[in-house]
Amino acid sequence: EMITATLGAQCMSWETSPAATELEQRMMEWLGSMIGLPSEFEGVIQDSASTATLCAILSARERATEWRGNECGLRSENDLVVYGSTECHSSIERAVKIAGLGRSNFHKIAVDENFGLDPQALADAIEADKLAGRQPICVVVALGSTSSSAIDPLMSVAKICHQQNLWLHVDAAWAGAALIDPDFRWMIEGVERADSFVFNPHKWLFTNFDCSAYFVRSPETLLKTLAILPEYLKSQGGDAVRNYRDWSVPLGRRFRALKLWFVIRTYGVNRLREMIRAHVDLAQTLAGLIDMEEDFERLAPTPLALVCFRYRPRPLDSGMELDTLNEKLVAKINGGGKAYLTHTRLAGNYAVRISIGQTTTERRHVEDLWNLIKSTARTLGPSD
Repeated sequence: EMITATLGAQCMSWETSPAATELEQRMMEWLGSMIGLPSEFEGVIQDSASTATLCAILSARERATEWRGNECGLRSENDLVVYGSTECHSSIERAVKIAGLGRSNFHKIAVDENFGLDPQALADAIEADKLAGRQPICVVVALGSTSSSAIDPLMSVAKICHQQNLWLHVDAAWAGAALIDPDFRWMIEGVERADSFVFNPHKWLFTNFDCSAYFVRSPETLLKTLAILPEYLKSQGGDAVRNYRDWSVPLGRRFRALKLWFVIRTYGVNRLREMIRAHVDLAQTLAGLIDMEEDFERLAPTPLALVCFRYRPRPLDSGMELDTLNEKLVAKINGGGKAYLTHTRLAGNYAVRISIGQTTTERRHVEDLWNLIKSTARTLGPSD
């Protein structure tokens, strides 16, 4: 970051910073290969997955309206509908709002017992919307949802999108880093049918914020959606060079590729895989410790490095009382200053979340945290 700031590169075009542009292209090629994406995907580094998702929704909108949205607005269009599971990230709904589609046209699809999107419910929703005169345009698949680490069934959803000619966007913002280990690539079976894919190296690939890798199967669609060329931006090279200003919403861009180059060159792919695997193994260790206790229960599967659970002392069984008790547990742990917990709601229940991803986390840290949670929880009562 210090070197990037010192260089002060303006990375909006090849002409303003050819070295930065070329390095960004190489880094996206490296990343695509590292996580097993098909070679036809091309990428750009965005500031966040939220921006990448907005680009995907805008591209889906323009392809579905045959570019009338950009030219004439959406007044003459039917309601354009985007789909995602009830577990998908809030940035999806936000992108739908910003894209002018209307919040009511983001349809949340029911999930299965593992919190993954239900393909049959999706297919039914699409047909119902078509019968009602609405136009489905996009489905967002979550690989590693924020709340529960849910993995949507990409292959099944990809088939539906292919049949219905819908844009398929894959949101792997957090979990995508795990794909550098081939053992986790079962998550992306069917990705060759996706139109866009995003994951954040700044979340779990040991890279400073901001660095979000956005891949598209058809760069032409993205460029046609976002590009505009006033006289003062015309430069030499034309189509022979890449101008990343046309690949994202902002015109000005930072030199984000440099820090990613340093991370990959410093650790190497094999060491990065080892670090990701170590975090997953630690999460499995914690899940096993939770399962051994009668007064704790996990509330979601643990396929990666996120563990969701709650304290459930017997005979307490009231959902509201359990929620209150676990809220107190989180507040007391966080107030103590030794650890910091977060929470979510799963199937209506208050759940404690522990995400393991810090570079130097070891088994002893996980065991110490678990002992702290147990001892703290067992001092709590309904009136505390």
